Amino acid sequence: MLSGGLDSQLAVCVLRGQGCHVEGVVFDSPFFNIQAAHAASRNLSVPLQVIDFTADISELVAHPPHGFGGAMNPCIDCHARMIRRAGERMRELGWDFVATGEVLNQRPMSQNRRALDLVARESGFADCLIRPLSAQLLEPTRPELDGRVDRSRLLKLSGRSRHDQTALAAQYGLRDYPTPAGGCLLTERQFCRKLQDLKDHEGLGNPFDLARLRLGRHFRLPGGAKCIVGRNAVENQQLARQCRPDETLIRPLAVPGPTVILSAGASAPDLAQALGLAAGYCDAGLETVRLRCAGSGGLREVSVARLPRETARPWLL
Repeated sequence: MLSGGLDSQLAVCVLRGQGCHVEGVVFDSPFFNIQAAHAASRNLSVPLQVIDFTADISELVAHPPHGFGGAMNPCIDCHARMIRRAGERMRELGWDFVATGEVLNQRPMSQNRRALDLVARESGFADCLIRPLSAQLLEPTRPELDGRVDRSRLLKLSGRSRHDQTALAAQYGLRDYPTPAGGCLLTERQFCRKLQDLKDHEGLGNPFDLARLRLGRHFRLPGGAKCIVGRNAVENQQLARQCRPDETLIRPLAVPGPTVILSAGASAPDLAQALGLAAGYCDAGLETVRLRCAGSGGLREVSVARLPRETARPWLL
């Protein structure tokens, strides 16, 4: 399981050091950035399989059997589900075991001994799981017991210090690896405010809505409609491409400003507030702004007074 972080790269190196053929698997969803995994795959010359994890993580965020961490991160359930999915792929392709870069006690809540045992058990593949960086501190699993892996050449790392990992990286010639970080948007409180709002209103069943949480400023208007306001030219272009036929697309005319999407079925007051937001976030110092509005009522152009940003602040997620 290759996240692309230093630990997962070291796990690859440790296993290959004793002659194992290793292939990577990474899990893609709107909440994860898998670019580091692709970079590590290239640097290590390891084939990488990408598994779509969107439905899995959406289900776990909606109903986490073991609860959340500090935000909306169901880490225990997420790790167990990832190992299960990797184990299923292992079984389909005839591989021998699943390995992760987990380090005992590196993360006090999700990588203590109890959590690691729970994750392994919940995955359904505990006996096919190896954690090469801490294996000598954990109970041996079947690949170690039957000799497919030499347990004596696995490691016994523990704790939050990165000193040993840094030394191993130099030993293996690893130079391109990200600084330690969660890499998961579900640990970021600001993002989770938008996610919780989506969960409470539209639900988490539409991957398209989940992906758009990364884009723009999100407002929940008083009438219940969702309004997304682009923050820069790149986001404006993305929002314009992603606007659905039943939504309303608002763009400024002749002045720099945001592209705005208003959700389907919005009331007339919500539309008026969305137009005011679009005008209020335009860069021109004008009291009224000319906007183009395309929605279920057709295409029209309107002049709209700027809505003060402080008025809209309570609606911002």
